[in-house]
Amino acid sequence: MQTIEAIKHRRSVRKYIDKPIKNEILKDIVDCGRLAPSGNNSQPWEFLVVTKREDLDFLAKVTTYGKFLKEAGACIITFCEKNNRHHVEDGSAATENMILAATDYGIGTCWIAGYNRTYEEDIVSHFNVPQNLRMISIISLGYYDSHPYIPNKRSIDEVLHWERF
Repeated sequence: MQTIEAIKHRRSVRKYIDKPIKNEILKDIVDCGRLAPSGNNSQPWEFLVVTKREDLDFLAKVTTYGKFLKEAGACIITFCEKNNRHHVEDGSAATENMILAATDYGIGTCWIAGYNRTYEEDIVSHFNVPQNLRMISIISLGYYDSHPYIPNKRSIDEVLHWERF
């Protein structure tokens, strides 16, 4: 798949079929996150891949809008060094890279908010996350059996401005 095609066809997927994702694919998706740009090339990220059903169930229970994680084949949680002044931007760039890579593999994803959420402490404790890291995002991953809903998007003419507003 070409990059622009992946961007234009990516959708948030919240319903998955029961089909495991190979570790090599998950590793490649994380590798794409690792290659994202970061401020001063600081690369402040760490990625936690979760595939165990009991851990996905835990995440489904504690997250506000991630109940569908219980059906996902996996999830990836992105953490960044909290003392890095670009940790939110850098972690978000890595997250988007992984979402696009998953799309290329025919794997659906959904970005679940992670940064500054009330459940961050529970997740940090559950997974033994080092204290120098902040959770930036959680993305669910899984195969789906039908095309996801295509939400309305504002047209290019509504959002594009040349030179000035």
